[in-house]
Amino acid sequence: MANNSSDARVPSFTDFPEDIQVCILSLLGPSEIATLACTSKRLGLLCAHDSKLWFSMCERRWGSCTRIAQWGKGRGTISYKHLYNTLHHWENLLGFWRRSGTATGTPPLLFFEWGPSFISASRVSPSDFASYAVTKTPFLSMTLSEEGHVACYLDPDGKRGFQNELVAVDVCFMGKTHFVVEGKDYRSSASGDDCGEEAAAAAAEVESGSPPEKVMAEIYQHFANRRSPGGDRSRRQRRREKERLARRRRLEPQHFVKIVNCSPTPARPLQGLWKGICDDMSLAFYLVVYDDIGGIACRRIGDPPEHFSVSGHAPPVFWTSNATFLESPFSPEEESLYDSRVHLQPLQPSNEILEQFPLLDGEVVNRMQQILLSDNVVNRILHISSSYDLVVPDLAGTINPRSAEGRIWQYQNGTFGFGFLSDNFVVDMKHIIHNGCIVDAVNSSSD
Repeated sequence: MANNSSDARVPSFTDFPEDIQVCILSLLGPSEIATLACTSKRLGLLCAHDSKLWFSMCERRWGSCTRIAQWGKGRGTISYKHLYNTLHHWENLLGFWRRSGTATGTPPLLFFEWGPSFISASRVSPSDFASYAVTKTPFLSMTLSEEGHVACYLDPDGKRGFQNELVAVDVCFMGKTHFVVEGKDYRSSASGDDCGEEAAAAAAEVESGSPPEKVMAEIYQHFANRRSPGGDRSRRQRRREKERLARRRRLEPQHFVKIVNCSPTPARPLQGLWKGICDDMSLAFYLVVYDDIGGIACRRIGDPPEHFSVSGHAPPVFWTSNATFLESPFSPEEESLYDSRVHLQPLQPSNEILEQFPLLDGEVVNRMQQILLSDNVVNRILHISSSYDLVVPDLAGTINPRSAEGRIWQYQNGTFGFGFLSDNFVVDMKHIIHNGCIVDAVNSSSD
């Protein structure tokens, strides 16, 4: 009896319908697509098909985060292959970045996220007094023009996209963990940029003619505007234009460094960005970092480094060279140390039950009327310190007010609190980000 199994032809990839081929190819990356395109003319044409394959690749990878069809103002004039390469490059921006240097007027923390047809960065700063709320203020947006050119706009005042207040800038990448925001020269703005055209025209108007001709033109314009209808409005418009151009010229480069590990992991349960209420009832951001030798350091984001001129870094809030936790059951001394402390919490609404704690041993706490006991269950305990001389020995004995031994109390819910033996309080840490979103975020109310 003949064996028909050897005569059966094994179907090839090209035997599948084109829609199935596109669906399979959309799972590959650009390098695999380029390799496959070299195998046959038919596959080469399919791999180059922009509206089918590259749109499917964009939609599969980022369709749940942004509206792929709306990029380039939804005109369909940019290729989806170009869009794929751009979004792949910009995807590294997602998450938190920390300002490097001492630039004034910009909060030290930025958060990048997807928009409908752009990627945007918001300034992140503590919100109202005695609250865990976090304020998000617009700072930077990056998109593609109809021609596929990169367009980056800075919102210096956080006024939420008023076009006449945005400043065209360049975003220069220096590796994957560092970028620089620089002011774009208005003389070299792209012709498709409306703001750039207005700025170039204004610059040409100012620079035309000799100094005497400029003076005569300004005198004539001054008296003409005083007698013509709408003169005040014209002067205000020109003044705003001059202010906008001056702001472009004086925009200093701003450097930002990526916070790579901004969330805890099972192996590093304390690492990442946290927020906590300080003893003056203000909200502070903290960054906990593990080093390569097993140590842990915590610093406040945005602490001024003027007292730390030797190293250029802010002093640690706490640190330890030994990340070994004490496991339960704890000694009576450790239990007493934790049970006798009070937890700094934001002021609660009046309809909630509050417990009042008297100040002990003459302790004075500014504007602290209400302090609540924590209902967190301690899971583990870690010994910490806070000492300048452990980081910069030359400064030991001169500025060492925060040198103290303390504890970290890790709770069963994954958060933790810390405190020092020199006081009677616990700063309970909360998450800033959870599942890619900022917790307790409120938008800025700036107009």
